Order: sequence, then structure tokens, then C-alpha cells
Amino acid sequence: MPNHVTLVLFLRLRTMLSSAQDRLRIGDDHGQATTEYALVLLAAALVGLMVVAWATAGGGAARISRLFNGVIDAVIEKI
Repeated sequence: MPNHVTLVLFLRLRTMLSSAQDRLRIGDDHGQATTEYALVLLAAALVGLMVVAWATAGGGAARISRLFNGVIDAVIEKI
């Protein structure tokens, strides 16, 4: 279950995306690539924050640790 901060960030990002889409529909295409680039960066940051929130709460860190240990053990076995 996402924490409060993640939910607030998601709702703000969704609002920003909606208003940006409205502006793009109304105006011309000038600056559209810059807007899309910024929105992609915001979406990537949101995904990163959600991963960090998951990893730091409720056993996510243990799962990531097991994953990394498994990967490193598999690589060492191949060497």
C-alpha cells in the first residue's frame, strides 16, 4: 500500500499532466518536445520515489538484498 507522500506526489503529477495536455491541445506545437521531456522526467522521478518507498517500508529491502545476493552468486558461479 503506497504511503501518503507517494499518493500526494502521484495526484500532483496527474494534475500536472492533465493541465499540460490541455495547454498542448489549445496552443501550437512550440515547446511541445520540452514539455514532453519534462513530463517523462517527472514520471521517472515518481517511479523512483515509489520504488524507494517500497524498498524502505515493509520488507522491500530484504527482497532487494536477496535479489542482489542471488545475482552476485550466479555471476560468481559462472566465473
